[in-house]
Amino acid sequence: MKRIILVVLLVSIAALAGIVRSYSKTGRSISELPRVVSENSNSQGDVRDEIRKSYELAAGAKVEVEGINGAVKIETSDTRTAKSSEALQRRKIIIENTATSLKIRGEKGDAGIFSRLFGSSPSEKILLKLPRQISLVTQGVNGVVTVGEIDGPVEVHGVNGRVDIAQASGSAEFHGINGNISVALKRLEKEGISLNGVNGNIELRLGEGVNVEVEAHGMNGRISSDLPDFVLEEARHGNYHARVGSGGNSVSANGINGNIRLSRTTTAAAKTEEAKIKS
Repeated sequence: MKRIILVVLLVSIAALAGIVRSYSKTGRSISELPRVVSENSNSQGDVRDEIRKSYELAAGAKVEVEGINGAVKIETSDTRTAKSSEALQRRKIIIENTATSLKIRGEKGDAGIFSRLFGSSPSEKILLKLPRQISLVTQGVNGVVTVGEIDGPVEVHGVNGRVDIAQASGSAEFHGINGNISVALKRLEKEGISLNGVNGNIELRLGEGVNVEVEAHGMNGRISSDLPDFVLEEARHGNYHARVGSGGNSVSANGINGNIRLSRTTTAAAKTEEAKIKS
């Protein structure tokens, strides 16, 4: 079991500095920092609501982030901003967990009808610190999604913003993305990569030894690569067929309004050599 830290900051720019201390416990217990709401007369008059929790997850656990009105960064905390304490009640962050799963979702709160119709909604900023061995599902996010290196598959659906994934393994799905996508695949399994309904450019960085067969239909853009083993076999009327290396692993793209570029991830040895050349 690996311990993960989740910090939920339902934030607005009110001065909470000095109120929140760090809490930590050893063993398998769950530690929780009590919920804090602070309202100050700063220049923006916003309110911050912060929750801190830590959980334990087994290797390969499924992590889901859903219905978030703001950016998501898979590394360390969660922030909401609102103009008043009452505004924070219009949305809630729900956290559900077991040893093999963690789900964080935003939903409408218990505010009255008048507030829901005419009041402003808080915005969230999710920041998580997770173990690398997870599978990740992110959907319904109105903001940028940034993910570090994980040793597992990813699914990203319904995102209004850029998606940047430093590393995934096994498979990847991107559906309904309004923004550019950049993802590195350390290895690829038979499920391959699925891209559907993307309004933006796509960069696929393949790990050493990862070979792919690309099929694209209804594409308003082009497929390109500077790899020596890249072959573009068909390109006409928005339909493309391309191959990197011996092919095999599938990259399926449909309804793409942008370009797809294929490259290789930079290995540690290559980075060291590059640094030597620069110095």
